[in-house]
Amino acid sequence: MNKKKQLAKNTIIIFFGKVCTQLISFLLLPLYTAYLATNEYGIVDLIQTYVTLLVPIITLELEMSIFRWLIDSRGIKKDTNKLISNDFYVLMLSLGIFSILFLIVTLFIDIPFKFVILIDIIVCVLSGNFLQVSRGLGKIMDFSISCIITGITTVVSNIILIVFCHMQAEGMIISMAIANGICALYLFIRLRLYKMINFKLVDYKLLKDMYKYSIPLVPNGISWWIVNVSDRSIISLVLGAGANGLYAISNKFPTIISSLTGIFNLSWSESALLHINSSDRDEFFSDITNTVIKLFSCLGIGMIACMSFVFPIMINTKYSNAYLYIPPLVIGTVFNVAICLYSQIYLAKKMSKQVASTTIMGAIINILINIVFIKYIGLFAAALSTMISYMIMAIYRHLDLRKYMNIKIESDLLIKSIFMFTFVIICYYINNIYLNIFSLVTAIIYSYLMNKKFLFSSFISVKNKIIKR
Repeated sequence: MNKKKQLAKNTIIIFFGKVCTQLISFLLLPLYTAYLATNEYGIVDLIQTYVTLLVPIITLELEMSIFRWLIDSRGIKKDTNKLISNDFYVLMLSLGIFSILFLIVTLFIDIPFKFVILIDIIVCVLSGNFLQVSRGLGKIMDFSISCIITGITTVVSNIILIVFCHMQAEGMIISMAIANGICALYLFIRLRLYKMINFKLVDYKLLKDMYKYSIPLVPNGISWWIVNVSDRSIISLVLGAGANGLYAISNKFPTIISSLTGIFNLSWSESALLHINSSDRDEFFSDITNTVIKLFSCLGIGMIACMSFVFPIMINTKYSNAYLYIPPLVIGTVFNVAICLYSQIYLAKKMSKQVASTTIMGAIINILINIVFIKYIGLFAAALSTMISYMIMAIYRHLDLRKYMNIKIESDLLIKSIFMFTFVIICYYINNIYLNIFSLVTAIIYSYLMNKKFLFSSFISVKNKIIKR
């Protein structure tokens, strides 16, 4: 119970921080769809897609190593200072080299908003690294607050630049850069990183060991990029930026589930690391896996069931075709929950190569399905390729991990989930108001019955804490 309580506590703290950013991004959809044309939104989405690709290449995923090493050195000031000094040294060196190369490339290739994009990449690298440092130091509250600051800054800067300054696509990119820059600055000051940095502590042997852990995660990061967003590149090339804008909007709703998965994953990564060698490891990991899959599958079912009511309110009519592609993307994100759960188990066992190989497999499947079918079924090819690649990755990782530990999934969980997803999807595409209401009510009842034990225990836990106070 102590393990589960600690996991729940960290998840709740991170949730309140991250949900602010993600919720704000979601609530900005009416602003984006009202002020940006489909091709403009498609271009911005594609730019941000390539930013997410470049970040792990620039850093060689060193932020994952710094998180892993800082956990081991908690409470040892000398080791902590040494780790952060080495991290910051490499960070500055990598960003310097990348900036020079980027500016050289722009002499031969015309990149729109090139200076804004360069600044956006730099602050994304810094904020991402400092966020992992805050987690490694155990400063979960500071992590959460920095995410809230990022969310608020995003809203304010978007409204000013897009609505009042009429900067459209460029304003959206600048807003992202400003938000990430303030996040990085807040953490740098709040964590007092400037007091820990001493380049005399640079240790190349330590850096070699850290890169041994992180470098196998680079192809993994690139493969995840391919799985997640290669669709957008292929869509833009074959169907145009306007079609990519539609696909980006349809992805925004499943992204809510992905964001919640990411929030849980941040606390789960630490718990998996701390308890990977516990005597009750298999029971603990099985319990968490079943609980999380139940919660997120019900969330996916509920999202599809309520979408016919939410979509017309949130999205401008010029993006109405995006409605068609949401269900397979939602199912894909539910499979991604299992993928992320298993990923942290691999990393806790220091099996980063296995993480990379399974993700590369998913990336290849994703690209092949896209290339073969996009000319025939259009945007459905992108949505289906994401769903199928996630499904295969989840099944493969589950079977592969059984070589090392015994994770048991409840026998009837998959059957019930398949039945409910099929039911709500049929109702979704028929799109009859009475059938949609029935679908939503059924989804709510089903979700309660599947998760009542977890909900009841959570309620009792919160109630007891309130009484104690």
